[in-house]
Amino acid sequence: MSFFQGGKSAILSAMDQNSLLTWYNKEKRDLPFRKNRDPYQIWISEIMSQQTRIEAMLDHYERFIGRYPTLTDLAGADEDELLKLWQGLGYYSRARNLKKAAQVCVEQYDGHLPATKAELKKLPGIGDYTAGAIASIAYGQRVTAIDGNVIRVCSRYYWLENDFNQPKEKKKLEALLLEILPASEQMPDFTQALMELGARVCQPKTARCDICPLKSTCKGALHDHPEKLPIARKVVEKKSEDKQVIIWMARHEGQWMIRVHKRPAKGLLAGLYEFDDHLPETVLDTFPLGEYSHIFTHRIWNMKGTLVITEYDASFMPMIQCETEAAVPSAFMPFYEKAQEIIQNLAEK
Repeated sequence: MSFFQGGKSAILSAMDQNSLLTWYNKEKRDLPFRKNRDPYQIWISEIMSQQTRIEAMLDHYERFIGRYPTLTDLAGADEDELLKLWQGLGYYSRARNLKKAAQVCVEQYDGHLPATKAELKKLPGIGDYTAGAIASIAYGQRVTAIDGNVIRVCSRYYWLENDFNQPKEKKKLEALLLEILPASEQMPDFTQALMELGARVCQPKTARCDICPLKSTCKGALHDHPEKLPIARKVVEKKSEDKQVIIWMARHEGQWMIRVHKRPAKGLLAGLYEFDDHLPETVLDTFPLGEYSHIFTHRIWNMKGTLVITEYDASFMPMIQCETEAAVPSAFMPFYEKAQEIIQNLAEK
């Protein structure tokens, strides 16, 4: 079924919200940012969970809130320290935009996040979904927060075969969802319940209809393969690039030193630290670090790594300083971790 066949009220009858909310209040995960409706904490959690599973980002979230407990603290963050704290989450532009948005809030909103979806969308790094999530969860605003989970649940529940990868189709879904939103006091739980259902029950490759609270009224549950919806995004072929990752290390004053470079302020992995792509003039020893492919949004790096022991100069830093201060992107971490293991073995001999 597509939209407007038989009139939109006939298509999008009210979801069984009582069953959904009852299930959510019983089964919801105990997450730190759900303990209150603090807009700042909700914002940080939403940004961190983009492209990252909730379970994988929780430790990062706790460390981040511990270091920057308030929006004002984040606005004054040192960028290198911020990026180091973000290490492991990827998509580092998210961290930079957090700081930029925090600075705007300090300058224009008295150190608070604005309360409306429209105002939130004006902040750097906050799109339609994130603005809707903050506005509905933190402030109880009757607005939509449409992410992949919500699209999947609604596509299957109403058996909508529209291609929601198309902006005009997503706009239709937003307009229709606005008709069924509950009262303001229920919005925080309703928004989170739809997300939770999509994450834990109505999953991308598996529709666990047997445990779904909406099974009795879900049109998708009547189909043999509800997981065929929503229509998948067309896969775009990624450009493949071959790269050498050469990690230079040297002994100096009784400790191991390492050489890293800060990448340009703009472009891929902007402002993060990387290793060399060529050998030094003096090579004392070499160790293979294996091969690893890292997938970015639009490209793939096929990398081969080598650890090179060379002579020290002023371009090196202590390994402990690199560990605590230099944000090395996850693309290089398999080589870095292998190099650390090799150095540790050398030290024990």
